[in-house]
Amino acid sequence: MDSSITRGLYRDITDFADSTPPWVQGLAELWTEAGLLLFGALFLAAWWRARGGSTSDIALAVLAPLATVAGYAVSESLKSVFDEERPCRTVTEAAASLAACPPTGDWSFPSNHASIAGAAAVALALAWPGLVWAVAPMALLMGFSRVFVGVHYPHDVMVGMVLGAVVGAGVMVGFARLGGRTLGAMRESRHRLPVWFAGPGRG
Repeated sequence: MDSSITRGLYRDITDFADSTPPWVQGLAELWTEAGLLLFGALFLAAWWRARGGSTSDIALAVLAPLATVAGYAVSESLKSVFDEERPCRTVTEAAASLAACPPTGDWSFPSNHASIAGAAAVALALAWPGLVWAVAPMALLMGFSRVFVGVHYPHDVMVGMVLGAVVGAGVMVGFARLGGRTLGAMRESRHRLPVWFAGPGRG
């Protein structure tokens, strides 16, 4: 991968990051990982909320984390094809990265965090449309934070975000009908666990 595509923009962002107050830098480092935990909490909230809805509702809620995992898997597989070194190692004229630079072999393109964020945001927006106002900026901020802390080029993040969103949407749409039938069968099960998991539905 030609890392010169957004080398200058990376340098501008990391130089800006270096000039920010320590508390801003600390929040950026925290968000780059804590955002993933917040997405996880939203998956649980979406599932719990959907248990009282239709089989389509619960299917989309259950598919959301699976769609996110698929987005990550596709992103990770591409890293074995594009052996782009991390900018925190190659852009020596930029400010030092705020986060520890991953070792050689943990390639930069595309950004797994951005792929996860993109997939999670799209999946949650489809499962719970009212969340779109929250998950969209969350995903964008997570992607930006990966450049801000110095471990990814901007193009790593942009491609990762789009990749995750496309894969996430594909899984949600492609498996919604099958998921609905499966969750419908679980609601009619004689066993308590699948009935509890699928929820009582409406009425």
